Parts: sequence; structure tokens; C-alpha cells
Amino acid sequence: MLSAAALGLAACDSGNDTASGKPTATAGGATASCTTRAYEEIGGPFELTNHLGERVTEQDYMGKPTLIYFGFTFCPDVCPSTLVSIANAYKKLPEGVEPPQTLLISIDPERDTPEQLATYVASNAFPEGLVGLTGSEEDIKKAADEFIVGYNRVETPDSLADYTMDHTSLLYLMGEDWKLKTFFAETNTNPDEMAACLGTLLGS
Repeated sequence: MLSAAALGLAACDSGNDTASGKPTATAGGATASCTTRAYEEIGGPFELTNHLGERVTEQDYMGKPTLIYFGFTFCPDVCPSTLVSIANAYKKLPEGVEPPQTLLISIDPERDTPEQLATYVASNAFPEGLVGLTGSEEDIKKAADEFIVGYNRVETPDSLADYTMDHTSLLYLMGEDWKLKTFFAETNTNPDEMAACLGTLLGS
């Protein structure tokens, strides 16, 4: 049984994995290995609010491959750089391969209102059509549990933000049937390698 600790946490203020003393799952990068990371335990239903203020569930995104990232808008470096890497990977997809729809699920519902997310996902540097999702603390916890995502608040009283969030550092590719096809480690997200993996999984 996988756990959030085994999957690894990353602090958005540092980009480093939280030491857990347990093996950390990482994306190997090679195309041949990207098809071996489809754990049945990862992925499941959710009910959240999108950046337009609409209540949505996983049913709204079934029928098309979906790349899911858990992060937050006040993350100063890792989250935005990961989203930029995803956008760059999509530009490198083989001809004829459509990029998956991309969801950013906030793990900071206190600050990430639909309005805040709407402004954030509109960045031209991020994947086209990026959807931001938020909800109550209970909503977020339920969604995170389905993807075995660990996260916690870290107080930073000397910063303007007052606190940051540590969270599992993975990207999840769900198939049309909402079953996990593979995952990528955000800290090792190489656009060329991600594009090659996506091309392999989505090209048929």
C-alpha cells in the first residue's frame, strides 16, 4: 500500500523533498519506464469548485486524459516552474498528439478562492486551458486522500506570506476512464522526457 510519505513531499519555498526515511517515488524520465507507474491505489472521485465558481466532480473531466497537479498560488517558485515545464512539454508533443486537460488542485483553500485561482491560471506561461480547483478544507482533504497526496501548513512568521505549504511533489496523468496511467515527479519534470512519455501513452 502506497503512502504519502513514500511518494514524497516537497516544500514550495525550497523545492526539496522532505526527509521521511522511506523510499521516494520519482519519475525515471525514460520513455520505457513511464508506462510502469500506473498504481491502482492512486486516483478517485472528488467534488470541488473550479475557478469560475462552478461545482465540479471527476465526471466532468472523464472522457479525455487529464494531468493533475496539487499545488497553491502563493507558492513562490516550485509550483509556477512546474506549470511552465508542463506547458513546454505540451509544445513538444509528437504531431497528432493532443495535450491532456490540466487541473491545478489547490491545497491552500484559505487563500485560494475561485477568484484568486482565476487570476493565477490565466498566465500565458501556464498550460492553455489550465483549470484551477478549490473547495473547503474537507473537500481538499478528500481529493488529496484519493491521490495519496500529503500536505501540511508551515508557519513562516518572518515572511510576507505568513505561511507556506509542503505537499506531495507529483503530477498525475489520468486516462479517459479516470484510471492512473503514470505520474511524474515535479522536481524532475523535464519537458522533453515528459513529452516523450505523453506521446507514448496518448499517441495510440
